[in-house]
Amino acid sequence: MTPTAEQVSRFHEDGYLLLERFLDEDHVARLTATLSRAVARRREAHAAGRPTVGMTQVDGDHTRIYYLLDEDPEFLDLLDFAPTLAYIHALFDEQPHFHASDAFWQEGAQDSGPGWHQDGSHFYRDMEKPTPLLQLKIGYFLSDMTEPDQGNLMVVPGSHRDDANAPSEDQTADFGAMPGAVQVCCPPGSALMFHNALWHTGGPSRRADGRRYLLYYAYEHRWMIASPEPVSYPREFYRRLDDRLRPLFHPFVFDRF
Repeated sequence: MTPTAEQVSRFHEDGYLLLERFLDEDHVARLTATLSRAVARRREAHAAGRPTVGMTQVDGDHTRIYYLLDEDPEFLDLLDFAPTLAYIHALFDEQPHFHASDAFWQEGAQDSGPGWHQDGSHFYRDMEKPTPLLQLKIGYFLSDMTEPDQGNLMVVPGSHRDDANAPSEDQTADFGAMPGAVQVCCPPGSALMFHNALWHTGGPSRRADGRRYLLYYAYEHRWMIASPEPVSYPREFYRRLDDRLRPLFHPFVFDRF
């Protein structure tokens, strides 16, 4: 799967690129089963007060987990998934480094308001205007998100090019008040790649039969260290990384061990 010139242009114009059915059905099924097991483990640890490498957020039946790479080989294999790397190289950097990972497991409706934001540290926005592309995030949609209002990601196309004009508090407090905002509706296996300065939020979650199973992986430039995750795993994790995955991490994480 090779990115086209039209796709590259669309990404830079809109701040995101949606690739429907990017993962095949078997891959989606494996990742969904893996995420289900990981969420169950994390929820059990959370209930028992046992520490985990990554944070776990629990809100009733809804769960968000952070730091996926050491949870299961399926998650680690996705880190350098060849079709994804082809897009990362074309849109972002020929030699990216891993930045961060997290996942959502949400079933049914959720009473929550918008959380409009841009990704990355505040220093991203202090560098210049418009904020440069410093971090590329990929969302892998494992559940069927073709219908709106089940927590679908909402984005404001082109907002990465005008981020000098931050939205007002009234706009960020309302799902419908951001001009041009759209819900991302797509089938399972789709991938969304987006710019760190793109304004986005999890959308309204009103459907009793809604499902949001979602993985996020983010990448940064090799000269950056903008997240603690790449240096936070146990030493055994780094020892197991082979020559295929090591280039996605700073060399010093291996020198420590």
